[in-house]
Amino acid sequence: MIAYIEDIAKHAGETVTIRGWLHNRRSSGKIHFLNVRDGSGFIQCVMSKQGVGEALFRRADHLAQESAVIVEGTVRADARAPGGYEVDVTNLQIVSDAQNFPITPKEHGVDYLMDRRHLWIRSPRQQAILRVRHEIIDAVRDFFNSRGFILADTPIFTPSACEGTTTLFPVQYFEEETAYLTQSGQLYNEANAMALGRVYCFGPTFRAEKSKTRRHLTEFWMVEPEVAYATLDDVMDLAEGLVVSVVGRVLERRASELKTLERDTSKLGAVKAPFPRVSYDEAASILEKKGLPFAWGGDFGAPDETALSEEFDRPLCVHRYPSAVKAFYMKPDPGRPDVALCVDVLAPEGYGEIIGGGERLDDYELLVARIKEHNLPQEAFEWYLDLRRFGSVPHGGFGMGIERVVSWICGLEHLREAIPYPRMLYRIYP
Repeated sequence: MIAYIEDIAKHAGETVTIRGWLHNRRSSGKIHFLNVRDGSGFIQCVMSKQGVGEALFRRADHLAQESAVIVEGTVRADARAPGGYEVDVTNLQIVSDAQNFPITPKEHGVDYLMDRRHLWIRSPRQQAILRVRHEIIDAVRDFFNSRGFILADTPIFTPSACEGTTTLFPVQYFEEETAYLTQSGQLYNEANAMALGRVYCFGPTFRAEKSKTRRHLTEFWMVEPEVAYATLDDVMDLAEGLVVSVVGRVLERRASELKTLERDTSKLGAVKAPFPRVSYDEAASILEKKGLPFAWGGDFGAPDETALSEEFDRPLCVHRYPSAVKAFYMKPDPGRPDVALCVDVLAPEGYGEIIGGGERLDDYELLVARIKEHNLPQEAFEWYLDLRRFGSVPHGGFGMGIERVVSWICGLEHLREAIPYPRMLYRIYP
């Protein structure tokens, strides 16, 4: 019977076949302890000379790390074993021998590991991170699907540099035309919301920022809901509900992975609604009291976000930033036009912004004026202006960066571990 390691508890006392790879091996006289992984987990397989015969036992003597193997044996409960079970080996088939695997149990530098990312992801820590990432993505989809949202994905190729070319990647689009890799699906998603009411898009986005900070990637994944008739309070409620749901799901289903990562789950357990809601003005005052050199009117940098998040044990909603530091499509507060009806959600523990969004500007004349103020080509936005010409309604949404959420929940120091193959300023290999 072929079994996956993650299901091994169901097969106690049974003879199973496990198809996988040798993670590591140690020997003690007449016994080999083979730590085998199959992609679903790790298990110790105990191989005795008496159980398999001298010829096969000797063949396993020098079996190299990451050799592909098929193990047959009987599953036995053992409280001392990781995971509570071991396999007593009755047969071993070596599918392929892997000599001189380059990532050994010794310490390696980050650049060395990143150059071998395709092999590094086989390690227990990297597997744990990618499993948590999977759970987060699954939880995001379940959250929106269960609330009547429609997945309506948006283009990766966009025809114009709608917010300036400095942070966009140009792409040759057939003979004469230049396209750009998308920074966000939001504008198209607003059109989707005018058709379907509650929508979300979920896919890769690209930022050509020449940034080397631990919070930036040039290619990352983002989920972006958009809701017709939504107010800023509705957007904050939705963001809060999403984050609480995702964190709760990971705590419930990925406890073993968080343990592998040595994550302090008590801090994640504090992520409950309601989140503190602090205006930009109040946030600026907090920074001033903490002695940080911050002047009203600027956007928050990473040190500012870290200082603000230190004041709370759960994510923080900072709303109503100055309109001047936000995009042209953000709706001004009718009672105070110098600030926008927008919100950033800052993760605790210094992980910074994980969500940004707000109400969209739904007034045609004001939107045209803002496009001109930002020196953007109006002809590129005629389709977007159509949304204000034909049945315009108040609406809003946000974008949540998956890698930033993975980084926070896993307790990572850098986003590069939060995605299988990170793309950064000086890294596009492998």
